Amino acid sequence: MAATMKAAIFEGPGKMAVREVPKARLESDGDAVVRVVRACVCGSDLWYFRGLSPHPEHSQIGHESIGVVEEVGPAVKSVRPGDFVVLPFPYSCGKCPVCEAGFESVCPHGGYFGASQAEYVRVPEADGTVVKVPGSPEDYDDATLASLLTIADVMSTGYHAAVSAEVRPGDTAVVMGDGAVGLCGVLSARMLGASRIIAMSRHEDRAAVAREFGATDIVPERDQAAIDRVLEMTGGYGADAVLECVGSRQSFETALGLIRRGGVIGRVGLPHDVEISAEGTFYGNIGIKGGPAPVRHYDLDSGLLDAVLKGEINPGRVFTAEYDLDHIQDAYEAMDRRKVIKSLIRF
Repeated sequence: MAATMKAAIFEGPGKMAVREVPKARLESDGDAVVRVVRACVCGSDLWYFRGLSPHPEHSQIGHESIGVVEEVGPAVKSVRPGDFVVLPFPYSCGKCPVCEAGFESVCPHGGYFGASQAEYVRVPEADGTVVKVPGSPEDYDDATLASLLTIADVMSTGYHAAVSAEVRPGDTAVVMGDGAVGLCGVLSARMLGASRIIAMSRHEDRAAVAREFGATDIVPERDQAAIDRVLEMTGGYGADAVLECVGSRQSFETALGLIRRGGVIGRVGLPHDVEISAEGTFYGNIGIKGGPAPVRHYDLDSGLLDAVLKGEINPGRVFTAEYDLDHIQDAYEAMDRRKVIKSLIRF
C-alpha cells in the first residue's frame, strides 16, 4: 500500500500546487479513511487564495468531498470498507446534546475538514459524520455525483440559509449572492415554498441558473439602489426573508436595508468586516440567524440526500467546469476570475 498521496497544497496567495504528502491514516479508533472520488473548490477557499484571510502556507486545503471508505477504526460501526459516503464539511460526534438538537456543525467535540482536495481524507468521529449513500460511485452518472458533492456543503449551506431565514410558503425571499451557495439558496427557498424569489445577480450565466432553480426576479443593482429596487417591488415593505450568502459588509448592510420589519435574515456567508447594529435590528424586530450549516442533519433528517437520489433537485448544476487534481491552480484561477461558478475536481 502506498505511503504517500497527491494533495492540493496552498503555497500562498494566488498559488496552488500538487505535492506528494504522507497518506491519510487512522489516528484513533473512531476514524475512517476515505478515498476521494470527487472534490471541489469552495468560494470560501478564495478568501485564502486572494490573500484576504489567513491560511498556513505550504499546507493542505479543501473541505468538500465524496468518496469510498478505505479503512475504519475498530470503534466505527456505521460504515465499512467499500461504502460510498458524503463527507460533510464539519465532523461531529453525533451523540452530544448539540448534535442531537441538529447542530452538528458546532459540535463541541468536532471541527472542520481542511484537507479534502486530496486522494485520501482522514475522517475523525466517523460514525457521527459520514452520510452513507446506497451502492457505489459507479452506480451513478456524473450529474448525480456532482449533486451528491453539493450536499457536502453548498446545497446544505444554501438550505441552512433558507431554514434560518424562516422561509415559508407564499413568502417573498431575497437571495444575496450568486455563487454556488446563493444559487443553492434559491433552490432551497423554492423547496420551502417561497412564491417570489429575488436573486441578486449581475452575471447572466449565474442568473440563468438562478432562474432554472426557481428565481422569479433578477436584481443586478447594488447597495442603496438594490434596496430601493426591492422596496419598490414589495410595495415599500421589503422581503419576508433574506438569505445572506456572501458574508461581506456590503452584502449584509444591503440585507438589513431590504428586509421587512419583523422579517428574518438567514446568514451563512463567512463574515468579513461585518458589524450588526443592536438598535437597528431591535427597533425593526429583525431576526438574524445562521452560521455553519449542520450538513448531516439536512442531508438525512431534512431529506436532501433523498431529494438528490430521486432526481427531485439537481444542485450539481452549479459546477460549470471540471479539472483533475494536477490542474488545481487552473480550478482556483477560473473561480477567482469568475469564469466558472464552481470548479469540480475529478479523481
